[in-house]
Amino acid sequence: MMYNSRIAGLGKYVPENIVTNDDLSKMMDTNDQWIQERTGIKQRRHIKKGDGNTTAKMGVKAAEIAIERAGITVKDIDMIVFATLSPDYYFPGCGVQVQHLMGMDTIPALDVRNQCSGFIYALATADQFIKTGMYKNVLVIGSENHSGGLDFTTRGRSVSVIFGDGAGAAVLTREEDSNKGVLSSHLHSEGEHALELALEGPSTNKWVPEIIEENPQENIPYYPYMNGQFVFKNAVVRFAEVINEGLAKNDLKTDDIDMLIPHQANLRISQFVQRSFKLSDHQVYNNIQKYGNTTAASIPIALTEAWEEGKVKEGDLVVLAAFGSGFTWASSIIRW
Repeated sequence: MMYNSRIAGLGKYVPENIVTNDDLSKMMDTNDQWIQERTGIKQRRHIKKGDGNTTAKMGVKAAEIAIERAGITVKDIDMIVFATLSPDYYFPGCGVQVQHLMGMDTIPALDVRNQCSGFIYALATADQFIKTGMYKNVLVIGSENHSGGLDFTTRGRSVSVIFGDGAGAAVLTREEDSNKGVLSSHLHSEGEHALELALEGPSTNKWVPEIIEENPQENIPYYPYMNGQFVFKNAVVRFAEVINEGLAKNDLKTDDIDMLIPHQANLRISQFVQRSFKLSDHQVYNNIQKYGNTTAASIPIALTEAWEEGKVKEGDLVVLAAFGSGFTWASSIIRW
């Protein structure tokens, strides 16, 4: 028997430490107006030294809330799918850390490395395991610790002002009603442009000693690089394509969308997509103003907040969409 999967519980966690645009202006040549005009961001959350947070531990905090809201216990979780670009270690991945920290049985733990599209890729993976009947309850987490690896000088401001830390989680469970839950997922990639948004080193191609020896201070590959205008131009096209693909697959129209949760990459991208689809403010949820871009965590954090605020209700058509490093892009069509 083929099942659908539905989201039974959602949770989020963000560090308590708020970093405003004015705070960043004390570290680099920038200001609140410059940041807001280009990104829409007013503040973000950063892990503070000594607060006990890591990528995995933030994921656990979000997961605990999601599991409680799903009305189950950690012993009911059959699998973990953990999405992040900022794991605590090169290896092992964060998934096994979550399994240990939460005292779960020896269940499988899978790590997904699809950056901004990571949560939707992880959701699609979990959905397939449930659809085939292999597992009943899958914990999906997106969590990021960006702040520890950003260049907080004027040299790095175009990237550093954008990103924040945090985690979101969802419990997917078996649903026998084929008209409810995840209706379809749509995943794409275009590796030709991989280095337009990337962190090249340290890596197995470029270890730390080599970086120090070969690179002048103005070109440091262990900080993220982003070709902002190129990414923006590709993002608005791919967002529209993958949303339309999901709607067409399910014989739906733009008017059928009750809530669009876009990856919180840049408020200007979200606004462009909103205008393209002629959606009202009530049909699109954005919280990048408060949290910045939290990459794989951005969609589950936003989805959790939208649900908490009563903006996602039973029967609603919810569309998730993302674009990011890789390039990768994805959408998920969900009947709540």
